[in-house]
Amino acid sequence: METQEIPNEQWIVFLDSFSHQHNGWLATLEVLDTEFGAQTPAQDLPFEGISLNSKEGRPESILISVGRSTGDHLTHRIDHPTHIWLQRTPSGADSALEIESDGDSKTLLRFRSAMSPEFVDDIVV
Repeated sequence: METQEIPNEQWIVFLDSFSHQHNGWLATLEVLDTEFGAQTPAQDLPFEGISLNSKEGRPESILISVGRSTGDHLTHRIDHPTHIWLQRTPSGADSALEIESDGDSKTLLRFRSAMSPEFVDDIVV
């Protein structure tokens, strides 16, 4: 597994592009917190998007939305994000995002089935 840290100044553009590219992919959301332990608030729900809220040029929060219009829906908020890592398979397919926030809390957004970017939306580049 290859892991790449996304520089802070690229977060807005990266998250917007990531949201469009992975819209509808089945995702599991895991939260690893030193105070509350490991939790899985969402499992195998369609990914809707991820966005960054900033205040005075500093990242304030990240929102991750997963779910179906007919029910199961979740918007998870990550306050004061400090790092974003993209995990890729050896073949170059996006498999997960890891977001760290103040207090050593980590949120993992994992895809059930990783695909290479050139095969997204049945379009081969």
